[in-house]
Amino acid sequence: MDTALVIGGTRFIGRHLVTDLLDNDYAVTIFNRGNHDNPFSETAGVSHFEGDRTNDSALEAARDEVDPDIVIDCVAYKPREVRSATEIFADVEGYVYISSGSAYGKEVIPKRENDTELCDCTAEQATDDSGETYGPRKAEGDRAIFEAAERGVNAMSVRPCIVYGPDDYTERLDFWIDRVNEHDRLVVPGDGGNLWHRAYAEDVASALRIVAEEGEPGEAYNVGDHRLVTMDEMLSLIADALDTEVELVHASDRELSTADLSTDDYILYRDYPHVLDTNKLEALGWESTPLDVAMERTVEEHLESERDGEEYDPGRENEERILGVLDTI
Repeated sequence: MDTALVIGGTRFIGRHLVTDLLDNDYAVTIFNRGNHDNPFSETAGVSHFEGDRTNDSALEAARDEVDPDIVIDCVAYKPREVRSATEIFADVEGYVYISSGSAYGKEVIPKRENDTELCDCTAEQATDDSGETYGPRKAEGDRAIFEAAERGVNAMSVRPCIVYGPDDYTERLDFWIDRVNEHDRLVVPGDGGNLWHRAYAEDVASALRIVAEEGEPGEAYNVGDHRLVTMDEMLSLIADALDTEVELVHASDRELSTADLSTDDYILYRDYPHVLDTNKLEALGWESTPLDVAMERTVEEHLESERDGEEYDPGRENEERILGVLDTI
């Protein structure tokens, strides 16, 4: 049986990854600080190594104890962490770094791994923790992967777009599921046609494993749903999964301004389309879950959770005001 070391492993993508690895006959060790509940504490085939991933000595101890065939790094947020990990795990059969579609530094449609330029990253950005530097830091982590591969390390990168699915602690999609579930009329920013490529969490998990097994060292692989949907189509998928109907009412920035809102106040709205080319990953044998199935699973788990995406709520009272204005037009 092959062994996998997952750096992270208890939250969202990492959680789905551990399940996927178990389903594919891996013995799994999760490496983290133990700050979050371990959903696999009673699961056969899963071990836990407690340590801080920013502590190189702890990673070296995990390497020596586990002797992993593959390592998948879910929580490398700074370039230094990637450089250290590719040195520590230089002899494994596959080291995979979770990068991001945010690493791309140019707005083109679609964004392709070997063609679209990456964000620049200054020395100051490389050590920053803010959301503004997330893309540059992920891009610099990708460059660390390329450099490691040149040294002979079997290091690869996976770039997901917006990830959704069960156990999503970000609650981005939970906001919209809750809206569809609670109201029969929704304010939709813009014309409903905006495109922000999304990736189902189980598919991201399988992509990480497949890249570890089949990927080329020094290469990056985009991952996202095979079929893209607009915001309107996403909301229709949610309504179908909830077996309900909903009226979608589109509002421009001008109309939203009547309640001191703008399109930027709505989560998962993006003015310019963000689309990733996934052909390179699919050539390795990866497949995307049908969207209706992915949404049904996501909605089912949402209903069992207590998540509602409240932090993204622009205020229903504000939306009622906007609906009233639109009804008079």
